[in-house]
Amino acid sequence: MLHEIAEVLAQHRRETLRRETTARGRATDLLALIDAPPSAAAPAALGRALEACGLADQDPYTVITVKGAADDDGAVDALAEALHHLTDCGFAVGRLPMAEPGEATAVIGTRTRTDSRTDPIATTLKNLWPTLQSRSAKVPLHGGISTPATTPQSLKGALTQARYALTAASSRKAPGTEAPTSNLTAVEDLTTLDALLTGIPADVRTAFGIHALGLLADDTNPSHRMLLETLDVFLTHNGSWARTAEALHLHVNTVHYRIPRVEMLTGRDLARLDHKLDLKAALLCR
Repeated sequence: MLHEIAEVLAQHRRETLRRETTARGRATDLLALIDAPPSAAAPAALGRALEACGLADQDPYTVITVKGAADDDGAVDALAEALHHLTDCGFAVGRLPMAEPGEATAVIGTRTRTDSRTDPIATTLKNLWPTLQSRSAKVPLHGGISTPATTPQSLKGALTQARYALTAASSRKAPGTEAPTSNLTAVEDLTTLDALLTGIPADVRTAFGIHALGLLADDTNPSHRMLLETLDVFLTHNGSWARTAEALHLHVNTVHYRIPRVEMLTGRDLARLDHKLDLKAALLCR
C-alpha cells in the first residue's frame, strides 16, 4: 500500500515537473519574440505565443524582471511563487535568451483595466518582496516592473521599462552603507531626476559625469573638491548667491569668484537652465 502511494506521488511530481517545463519553454519562446527586432510576421507570431501561454485575451500586460544570485537558478521559481499570489491574473515566467545569470522575466495578464495611478500588481508584489527576499537573506533580490502595456505590440516597450527599472532597483544602497539592498522598483516610481538616473548603467553614469564636469571631474584636486561642493550647494539653492554663501559660511564675494571658475573648468554657463540641468545630472552620476 505504501509503495503504491509513493508511486502515485512520484507520478504526480513527474507530471507537475513536465507541465512546468512545458510552460516555461513556452514563456521563454514568448519572451524571445517580444525581445526580437520587429518584422512583418511578428504580430501573428506574438499572438500565437500569447495564446500558447494562456494570455491571448488578458491584456493589459505588465512585464516584470527580477535578478538574484548569479550562481543560483532559483529566480524563475521565486518569481513564479510571487505571481501565484496575484488574483485574477495569468502569467508566463521564463528567461530571456540573453538574460544574465540569476535573472527571470514574466509577462502578466491582468484581464481588467484600472484608472488608478498606482498599479495594483506593483503594490501586491512590493508587499510580497520581503517574503521573497527571505528565501536567500544573504543575496539581495532585485526587480523591475513596467507600466501596463495595452496591446501585444507594446510589450517590447514594457520589457525595456522593466529592465530599466531593474537596473534602478539594483543601484539602490542600504541606508548608511555601500551594500546593495533588496528592492522592487516600478517605472512609475522613477519620478525624480535622481531616481531616473539610477536606471542608467553605472559605467554610463560615470562616463557622463566625467565628460559633463570636464576638468572639474578630477576630485583628487582639493581645489576641485571645493568647487564641486560650491556647485552642488549653488544648484541646490536654485542659483542664489546669497543662500549659497550662507549655507557654506562664506562671504558672497567668494561665491562670485568660485562659480565663474566652475564655468571655466566645465565649459558650462550657469545662467542657462539646460547647462544647470547637465551639471546637476553630472553631480548625481558621480
